[in-house]
Amino acid sequence: MSGEGLESGRLAGLLLELDSPEALMTASFKVRDAGYTRWDAHSPFPVHGLDQAMGLRPTLLPWIVMGGGVTGCLVGLGLQWWTNAVNYPFIISGKPSWSIPANIPVTFELTVLFAAFAAFLGMIILNGFPRWHHPVFSSRRFRRATVDRFFISIEAEDPEFDEATTFEFLRSLGGSVEKLEI
Repeated sequence: MSGEGLESGRLAGLLLELDSPEALMTASFKVRDAGYTRWDAHSPFPVHGLDQAMGLRPTLLPWIVMGGGVTGCLVGLGLQWWTNAVNYPFIISGKPSWSIPANIPVTFELTVLFAAFAAFLGMIILNGFPRWHHPVFSSRRFRRATVDRFFISIEAEDPEFDEATTFEFLRSLGGSVEKLEI
């Protein structure tokens, strides 16, 4: 079967439709072990252990968020220190021109703000967005990915991808296979 509603006809990949999360897990292990690297699993709900079955590495996002938070903390403390102790010292009743307790609220807010921006931008960059369209969205069958079906898509850019070989490999995993075209 070929993709429906597609104009140019250039092969973008293959889509395997499965009936159960167990079949998705089994197929994911086999696709990973076959050496494919440009593929994804789609499920209407989280499937425990699917990350390990796909061979996904831990993300760098927590480190990016940590860096954003530390940067926000240092910017908050540094800005308040500069404005209160160096640039415009205002001495009242012998109090110190700068102390940490008085500056905690602004420092906390900037820590949270920078961490939130780092999380948002880090997620956008690491996920390769913006990608305005993916070939799986052209498949009528893929609409059921949010209801009751499970899918594996392998992109044609994968180094291991050969249309005939990959098609037969996916058919051997059970379910039905559809060509995705651009």
